[in-house]
Amino acid sequence: MDGHAGEASALMAEIGARAKAAAADLAFAAPDAKRAALEAAAAAIEAQAGEIAAANAKDMAFGREKGLSPAMLDRLELTPPRIAAMAEGLRAVAAQADPVGEVIADWTRPNGLRIRRVRTPLGVVGVIYESRPNVTADAGGLCLKSGNAAILRGGSESFHSTAAIHACLVEGLRAAGLPEDAVQIAPTRDRAFVSAMLAASEWIDVIVPRGGKGLVGLVQSEARVPVFAHLEGICHVYLDKAADPEKALKVILNAKTRRTGICGAAECLLIDRAAMNLGARAVAALVEAGVEVRAGAALAHLQGVKPAAPEDFGREFLDCIIAAEVVDGVDGAIAHIRRYGSQHTDCILTEDDDAAARFFQRLDSAILIRNASTQFADGGEFGMGAEIGIATGKMHARGPVGAAELTSFKYLVEGDGTIRP
Repeated sequence: MDGHAGEASALMAEIGARAKAAAADLAFAAPDAKRAALEAAAAAIEAQAGEIAAANAKDMAFGREKGLSPAMLDRLELTPPRIAAMAEGLRAVAAQADPVGEVIADWTRPNGLRIRRVRTPLGVVGVIYESRPNVTADAGGLCLKSGNAAILRGGSESFHSTAAIHACLVEGLRAAGLPEDAVQIAPTRDRAFVSAMLAASEWIDVIVPRGGKGLVGLVQSEARVPVFAHLEGICHVYLDKAADPEKALKVILNAKTRRTGICGAAECLLIDRAAMNLGARAVAALVEAGVEVRAGAALAHLQGVKPAAPEDFGREFLDCIIAAEVVDGVDGAIAHIRRYGSQHTDCILTEDDDAAARFFQRLDSAILIRNASTQFADGGEFGMGAEIGIATGKMHARGPVGAAELTSFKYLVEGDGTIRP
């Protein structure tokens, strides 16, 4: 083990031990205390909006020096509305019913045994993310609400913003009398700490990665801790022959251009061969909006497009770029998405109920949408207050991961001197 790795492992053990101790206390913390901590943290974010903005300005300068793309800089930037949204998100999470101790099922056996399945925290949640500093508030708040301790490792480019937001979360914990170690951040930009987290099965119960291919590849190859897979957002929008033109054009533009650097941004437009006229209008609207359209051969004649390379399909651009291809009806769209999708979010634009039902039934993405933007792939938009990520795996949690998804369950069994014959 080299010096960097050894130091990172030692630091991880120190942070992990404190997190595990905090998690033991949080597991039975009163709902009112957790609510108070979240509300106090929200108030601290509002009171310290200037300090957060100043810290973010340092990170933005660092990002520009690193040559981050405009879309990545957009992910990094904390505007006043985004800072306010973090506080609103914490308050929304605070207002939700506490998931811990919720009785999921309750039954009595013929022998008199009463069995209850109740929600219980996972323990210590490690979150590894890139660029978006607001994840600090979302992840910290959701872990706290669900009775979990959190170890947060933000991207090196958001180092100062993450620290400023974390200070507000700690202020909330302190105000509510909860252990300040309940939410900790990695105090280093060293990437060796990421590897240390992935190997920290003694301290961390689950890892949630949020990032690009480099991070996902690292997690897949090195993780010795269970992972809520948050893989790439290769989101497709399929324009069916039965689409309403006005709805379709509006949704396509929003899905791509509202924010190009988020995981719910559309990365590929699929056009039904029987809807080529409307498809051409959609492509023209994207081009006019400043989107680089990388088109397959059947669309190459359209004005303003660039020819697509094979690797443009199944690619998460996170930029003002979209791939476009012609398919043969809903079955062609399903086949394309099965081949190139990441099981994140996929959309069908159609007024045909049978086509929509077929799309919903035969695809297995975490989120399937009809006649609405893929940018709704967000826990806040699902009414969860916030999200820790969009899980694209199939075990435990799928789609937006809110407080309830950060719990497991245990069985409480009561008898009356009952013995097994």
